[in-house]
Amino acid sequence: MTTAPNPSPVAGTAARPERTGQRNTWLLTVFTAVTNLADGVTKLIIPLMAAHVTGSPLAVSAVTLSLTLPWLLTSLHVGVLVDRFDRRLLLWLADGVRALSVLALLAAVSWGGAGMPLLFACGLVLGVAEVVALTAAASLVPAAVADPGRERANAWMTGAETVCNQFAGPLVGAALLTAGTAAALGATAVTYVLGTLILLPLVPLAGRFRADGASGGSVRSVHGDIRAGLAFLWGNRVLRTMALTLTVMCACWGAWMALIPLAATRSMGADDGDYGVLMSALGLGGVVGAVTVRLVNRVLGRKGAMSADLLGTLVLVATPWLTSSLVLNTVAAFLGGMGGVLWSVNSRTIGQSLVPDALLGRYTAALRLFSWGALPLGSALAGVLAQAADLSVAFAVFSLASAGLIVPFLRWMPAGELTAEPTARAKDRP
Repeated sequence: MTTAPNPSPVAGTAARPERTGQRNTWLLTVFTAVTNLADGVTKLIIPLMAAHVTGSPLAVSAVTLSLTLPWLLTSLHVGVLVDRFDRRLLLWLADGVRALSVLALLAAVSWGGAGMPLLFACGLVLGVAEVVALTAAASLVPAAVADPGRERANAWMTGAETVCNQFAGPLVGAALLTAGTAAALGATAVTYVLGTLILLPLVPLAGRFRADGASGGSVRSVHGDIRAGLAFLWGNRVLRTMALTLTVMCACWGAWMALIPLAATRSMGADDGDYGVLMSALGLGGVVGAVTVRLVNRVLGRKGAMSADLLGTLVLVATPWLTSSLVLNTVAAFLGGMGGVLWSVNSRTIGQSLVPDALLGRYTAALRLFSWGALPLGSALAGVLAQAADLSVAFAVFSLASAGLIVPFLRWMPAGELTAEPTARAKDRP
């Protein structure tokens, strides 16, 4: 009698990581949406609380700055932290710290009001926790999602981060404030706790969420680890080109964000509702970019899709310089938002393919430092130019800067390495 052969384990083995990756993609996307929604709410509430405490513009701006300053001060050190410890655990800790900070503000409001020192301190804590959470979440993706599904995971997470943090969060915060500051803070704390619970079913495809090589390696000092991460980024032509290009693009975006309120109200004749539509076009473009990025990549390739963002940034910044049409500037904002997500998704996917797992946290943090750090610099330079000359002069300068990126990017960025789907990642090279 012959025995029927056992079913091949290959199909089942291949299916399990695919199903796990799909589930992890959903969990990470929902986590990103929920926590970034809460981040967007805090960025509205805390500066408003400061404005109720003091009439000093300097003090209020300092509290507002405390929420984003950690990206400049702590990004590289957080990258080392993410590369040394369990990345899912860091997400839990970041959410816990954020919830406790918001609860501290809630307690202060309930007991008579939060003073400026507490608002500034909570702003810094929330800012550092955001750096940890966003860096760890982006670095965790390769351990949670296999290569074939990674582009989709990055698209969904990037879309959720952009829409919830920058657009939906402030809107929800404004709605919550109608019920009072205490209610808004309480709802925000609950949202952070919910984000922690969402991650409980998250499991790695194999092994753990701690970076490979995190417990060993020859470089152990924090500054030595930072230098190793920056040296790897600078030594890779693809990563270096992306980082330098992104820095200039983000400076242009910072300039646009700083000047567009005046341009819209003075030159375009926009009222508050029109301005809201103009800014909402950015978020709508981001959603469309997240939904269509895989199609765009198939048609244009990764290099073509990222080049589309260069053109989108140029259109975004140049349109207020060339025309005062509110309609055309709204279309430009849509194209800019769409291109921004196309770039973010592809740059994350490329980085996760080219960067060793043991360096991924430091790479992600450095890239965020270049991008988020360039935003306020661009805003400041734009303000100086507009004050010294005119709004059109400032827009013209940054239009030329964005146009100057196109040829170097097309020349230095190799298309072949970006279009092929990686089959293996370097994991043990520090």
